[in-house]
Amino acid sequence: MTRSAYPTDLTDAQWEAIVPSLPTCIRGRRRTYPLREIFNALLYIDRTGCQWRMLPHDFPPYASVFDLFTKWKRAGVFDRLHDVLVLTLRVEAGREPEPSVGIIDSQAVKINQKGGLPHQKGGPPPPLAATNTSKFTEESATSW
Repeated sequence: MTRSAYPTDLTDAQWEAIVPSLPTCIRGRRRTYPLREIFNALLYIDRTGCQWRMLPHDFPPYASVFDLFTKWKRAGVFDRLHDVLVLTLRVEAGREPEPSVGIIDSQAVKINQKGGLPHQKGGPPPPLAATNTSKFTEESATSW
């Protein structure tokens, strides 16, 4: 079945780069839908953010795409694919395959070691906000 290409579809060169990282083992019966079409459907869902059931009809059925997605996710296929592609791009750019430096950006936030607010653990109570108590008298608080 030939269909018109979506902007999210893989090019031939992109497909050739990822095919070796995809699992080829299948138990039981032959695949009903080509892996490339399933992968294109996954890219379409990722890019457009549509619901699984809203996948256009010229892709394989959403149930087949979702089933293979969950199997690949559990098996770590996407993590391995990411690692292989990053390594390939680094080598093509003339860099070392593995990075030599890692940077972690974090913010320091002072918290109570045992949790909770300081005044609940025996610390000083929080400062009270400045309030104008002259408006509130016993008489005005009880009369409606």
